Amino acid sequence: MLMSYSSKQVEVVSNFKDLIGFEFYGTKNATCWQRELSGDFKEIVSKLVLKDDITEVLIEDLLALELSDQGKLAREIIISDLEYLTEFGAQPTLNLLKSYARDDEFDFISTDVYSYHVDRSPILTDTYLCTYYGASSDIIANEEVTQKILIPEIREKLKELHDDSDGDFEEFLKEYFFDLHYHAKENATPTNLGIGHLWRLAVDHPNQAVLPCVHRAPKENDGEYRLLLIC
Repeated sequence: MLMSYSSKQVEVVSNFKDLIGFEFYGTKNATCWQRELSGDFKEIVSKLVLKDDITEVLIEDLLALELSDQGKLAREIIISDLEYLTEFGAQPTLNLLKSYARDDEFDFISTDVYSYHVDRSPILTDTYLCTYYGASSDIIANEEVTQKILIPEIREKLKELHDDSDGDFEEFLKEYFFDLHYHAKENATPTNLGIGHLWRLAVDHPNQAVLPCVHRAPKENDGEYRLLLIC
């Protein structure tokens, strides 16, 4: 089902060329190739074998599946997306996903992917993702979040963790990725990425023209795996 996305943060496009070609500006740090996909993606999920909580699925794994006509259609779409991104120069991965690892080391801050966060890259690139089946991720506007390290109670506890002999406090925050995580403000309105749409999200890089896109992984639906393309 096609959803209505805010033009303030999201640029909606109708093809792969425009997805990769759109230049982020202002508050726009997410691009969505909005699609209503045909095919039976549930059938593919039901026939893949989960080996770990996150299992990489190769094209040859997809081709080995015995599928109905609708399953074959879904497979063609996934392979096409993988090929589009590979030809563009990205390194897409298709994951069958039960759950991500949880970060429960500290009771005052979480740094796993279920927490609102941004991606950081040593090169100027973007994050691409598409959920074909299962729960889908959320993004949120930058003005609707607060960096966790700027929340006084959290910052004080992080300072207690920091050993002065280990160097600069700000570098400590970066080294352990505390600075990548955010807390949603009261009455914030996240945007769900939906099923079947291919998204491009801005990452944290010094030469990025916009603020990085804040996002989070969803809580998985009970008894249901996710099928996710990401790079």
